[in-house]
Amino acid sequence: MTRGLLAVFTGNGKGKTTSALGLAFRALGHGHKVSVIQFIKGNWTSGEHLFAKNISPLIEFHVMGKGFTWKSENLAEDTALARKGWELAVETIDGNRHHLVILDELTYLIRYNMVAEEEVLQVLQRRPPEMHVVVTGRHASDRLIEMADLVTEMIEIKHPYANGIAAQKGFEF
Repeated sequence: MTRGLLAVFTGNGKGKTTSALGLAFRALGHGHKVSVIQFIKGNWTSGEHLFAKNISPLIEFHVMGKGFTWKSENLAEDTALARKGWELAVETIDGNRHHLVILDELTYLIRYNMVAEEEVLQVLQRRPPEMHVVVTGRHASDRLIEMADLVTEMIEIKHPYANGIAAQKGFEF
């Protein structure tokens, strides 16, 4: 029997979602079911969405947000979408049908008070004992970090955007 781990990928550098998806592909390679729930990412087409549709019936991909919430003109709508995504996350974790659940950019829901931190921590604490859960996003809370088995902080040292290079298909999305 394996022990499910809670991993947190945080920090201001790139690579949080990419690291989580790397774990997803590793789990899929072993025939494990994976659920990816993205809370903030918009409904634009990304390489990971296109690939997930074609690779396996073992992966579910849910994009629950509409973009960068911190730039929102309708925070009430964003909060409602975040709550809907969180309800799906709770249902997914409680349903215990997946070996790995990725909660991409969940930290923003806590940071912007869209979901109570205590509620998130309780759900993560009660997850099935063999289920791995990955949480990504900047500004992971101290309590989330304390609860996690693995925490990696991505630190931005250099970014092409600072030199005027826009996000590129196949690299950033």
